[in-house]
Amino acid sequence: MVDFQVGQIVFSKRGRDKGVAFIILSVEGEYIYLADGMTRQKDKPKKKKLKHVQPTNTISDNIVTALSSDRLLDSDLRKALKEFEDKS
Repeated sequence: MVDFQVGQIVFSKRGRDKGVAFIILSVEGEYIYLADGMTRQKDKPKKKKLKHVQPTNTISDNIVTALSSDRLLDSDLRKALKEFEDKS
């Protein structure tokens, strides 16, 4: 089983958001809460089952730091996802 972590970038495998990249904001049992800063803001994250996402090996340190200090902005999420796309 894959280990999911806060700040990790994942892709949705199911639903109308299939193929969209998200960042994990929290992990609770078999569910994770995702946001991308655009369609899903940090204040209203998407709840998804673990089996419905495809993990990547990328964890955004900036997002982890911002979450731990409670200073995360939607623009931080968008910036982290853009950096990930530019690397790919």
